Amino acid sequence: MRNWLLPEYIEDILPPEALRIEHLRRRLLDLFHGHGYQLVMPPLLEYMQSLLTGTGHDMELHTFQVVDQLSGRLMGLRADITPQVARIDAHLLNREGLTRLCYAGSVLHTLPSGYTGTREPLQIGAEMYGHSGIESDVEIQQLMLKSLDLAGVKNVHLDLGHVAIFRSLVKHGNVSSEQESALFRALQSKDVPTIREVTAELGVETRNAMLLLPELYGGMEVLEKARRQLPDYPEIIQALNDLNTVAGQLQGMVEPCFDLAELRGYHYHSGVVFAVYSKGWANAIALGGRYDEVGKAFGRARPATGFSMDLRQIAGLTSAAPLAAGILAPYVHDEALQDKINVLRAQGEVVVADLPGHEKNRAELNCDRELVLLQGVWEIEKV
Repeated sequence: MRNWLLPEYIEDILPPEALRIEHLRRRLLDLFHGHGYQLVMPPLLEYMQSLLTGTGHDMELHTFQVVDQLSGRLMGLRADITPQVARIDAHLLNREGLTRLCYAGSVLHTLPSGYTGTREPLQIGAEMYGHSGIESDVEIQQLMLKSLDLAGVKNVHLDLGHVAIFRSLVKHGNVSSEQESALFRALQSKDVPTIREVTAELGVETRNAMLLLPELYGGMEVLEKARRQLPDYPEIIQALNDLNTVAGQLQGMVEPCFDLAELRGYHYHSGVVFAVYSKGWANAIALGGRYDEVGKAFGRARPATGFSMDLRQIAGLTSAAPLAAGILAPYVHDEALQDKINVLRAQGEVVVADLPGHEKNRAELNCDRELVLLQGVWEIEKV
């Protein structure tokens, strides 16, 4: 085995792609900043109890675990930054009002999301704490759609769901924890025969509603069908009202699609959930939802909603712009030359020093112009 080989689904990011990703990161963080979201930088490594707190242990299998040489305690390399941001809001900032936070950094997964995926996504996202109304869900989704538009991602498809619908059916239908787990798995794969089998001993109303959920996928007509055919439990009525409000507020930005059997992050989310898809990609390119209970484990149950996405994936959805060519500067100790170089760099130009002994490799420097001395003045000429 070659010593320089990287682990499977781990790769280097080379200059052209690295520059594109970094430019996108800066522009997105500027966008978040302009909307009042403050940047935080949680650590890559934490104790496992803290990393998994509030997530229902959904991320445990995705988290690399190591033993701390100082304390002997089990630590993990973060697989998701959102719980860390929730900890910062609940335990460190301790604000009483509304808090908007954002972040960008690497996360590590024990397994890739697919054959073409990576185990080291570059996660970027925004979270809002302290507001329980649907208005904050709308703001977060609008910010997510603006982010994708800024990145140049076109023709996006937004799926909306609400975990309160399934939870209400479980609560009012006296569904056991074993049945709940089985139904959760079956609904995720739209496995109707299994749903029919698991609900055989439940009440007719609950059984019919569970069997209906996989069919509740599509446009605005889905909400009307759900109102007519699902039980009129208060939680379900409120969930459908919330989805209708979100869809109305996103009008003009995207045409949302509803999936009332979508339970992604069921043990983590508490309200509206959403996912964005793009043509040619099987997995979602952006994910989010409401997660009001996560902060409770850190001492304060704060209403919360947010979204995240993988910068590497988003950057790969758009065509790569060629690297900007630079200006070659001779290696001469000249004060006027240095002043000229400083001015050009301040203007955003790339100026590369032509170090001695590498004349035959100048083509690798990607310079299409050079600085030459003409009548005592340093001028730019085409190479």
